[in-house]
Amino acid sequence: MSCLATMAAVSACASAAPEAASSAVPAFVATVPPASRPAVLASTAGRGTTPASPAAKTTAPRTPAPSAPATSSGGSVPAAGNPAGHAGVPQAAQAVATSHPDHVVGGGTPGSCTSAAVVAAVAAGGIITFDCGPKPVTITMTATAKVASSSHEVVLDGGGKVTLSGGGTTQILFMNPGWQQQWPELVVQNLTFTDAYSATQQAKGSSVYGGGAIFAGGGQLKVVNSTFTGNRCYASGPDLGGGAIRAVGMSLGSPVYITGDTFSGNSCSNGGALSGLFAAFDVINSVLTSNKAIGWGANPASAGTAGGGNGGAIYTDGTSYDLTVDGTVMRDNTAREGGGGIFFVVNSGGGTLRIESSTLQGNPSGQFQNAPGIFDSVNGQDTQPVTVSSSIG
Repeated sequence: MSCLATMAAVSACASAAPEAASSAVPAFVATVPPASRPAVLASTAGRGTTPASPAAKTTAPRTPAPSAPATSSGGSVPAAGNPAGHAGVPQAAQAVATSHPDHVVGGGTPGSCTSAAVVAAVAAGGIITFDCGPKPVTITMTATAKVASSSHEVVLDGGGKVTLSGGGTTQILFMNPGWQQQWPELVVQNLTFTDAYSATQQAKGSSVYGGGAIFAGGGQLKVVNSTFTGNRCYASGPDLGGGAIRAVGMSLGSPVYITGDTFSGNSCSNGGALSGLFAAFDVINSVLTSNKAIGWGANPASAGTAGGGNGGAIYTDGTSYDLTVDGTVMRDNTAREGGGGIFFVVNSGGGTLRIESSTLQGNPSGQFQNAPGIFDSVNGQDTQPVTVSSSIG
């Protein structure tokens, strides 16, 4: 992103205040009495070499599907992550113990697990679990669940049986405490996110856009053993991104942890699956397939274009940050511009793209790259990722 755009984003985020969220818990959310529990441990991008693959076709935002039932039960939820990934997972990147929740969504039946119950529980904060009956359920969100900036920790654990759907129209989770604030920490684990959508367009002087399923602006974010399919954000914008997850101006003390997760069939202008602006990421033992960056015109936007199209699976930009991909598979992701798999641009201050014990294959870039499926630029210079025991092609 350009220097002017960077300064605007910093200024906007530093003063941004999230929409107030009520701390009251309605009757339909069961509140569990406090109990002792284990402590929670805590661009202006140059063009690279021309790839062999052609640019992808334009994809416009689709018409929302008809509304689904608020809650439905169905078959089993597939396991998330890369079963062959054996990267070490630091304590801070692991799932949080939830045997003593603060709030439980539902009362033992699918019908008791509603969008309103999820929204209220997230606003209240603490450790949240679900009791929707013995079978897997899908809860169609009719409103976005917002993390209160006064929260310290919000943990949402679906127990491997809960799918949160955006119904083609709704962003599912939103957190915006402010630029590089340390708290809250949002932890999402053992959940599936599908068909979410963020319609917010990129606007001058703001960075609160993107993130089809999850948007985080400041604080800390950890996603464990979760699956993201068919999530989208707006289809154009030079720095708008994150079909599944967008993280902006995150706490400097911790990367965004993506641990044992699957991202498939997500799309956005940039970063079909993941997008970061001034945010470090550690992507561990995960799978990213068939995600698409569908914008056009790169960043800054070429004349006559709306901009975008970088980072089919992952798009990151900013200063002084790292991106680590370890024990992860990335295949069949595409970008209309640069970095069919990964777009990594550090404008100043240095940073490293490190790929270890991972497989990145068949991630075509429509216009430019400087490694197969990758565009890597640090301090204005095209460079190469650090690779260890990995297959890239």
